[in-house]
Amino acid sequence: MLKSLSALAIFGFLGAVVIALPGFAPQVEASETVALAKGDRLAIGRIERDCSKQVWPNFQASCLRNSDPSTVVREARLVTARR
Repeated sequence: MLKSLSALAIFGFLGAVVIALPGFAPQVEASETVALAKGDRLAIGRIERDCSKQVWPNFQASCLRNSDPSTVVREARLVTARR
């Protein structure tokens, strides 16, 4: 009988603590974060006019095509996983 009463008292005390605990929590205020202006855009770099100074993948379209018909276009090597 004594064990039952002590268990009931402990559970009653724990229940009161659980009910009173949110009263001690700090108040939370909803707010919206401010987005930075133009934060999702990439920085625009300088475009080099000399094709030999341009770096992949930022090639100018005129550097990718050669209008001289005397130039020989070599095929790139194809690498596959087959053996």
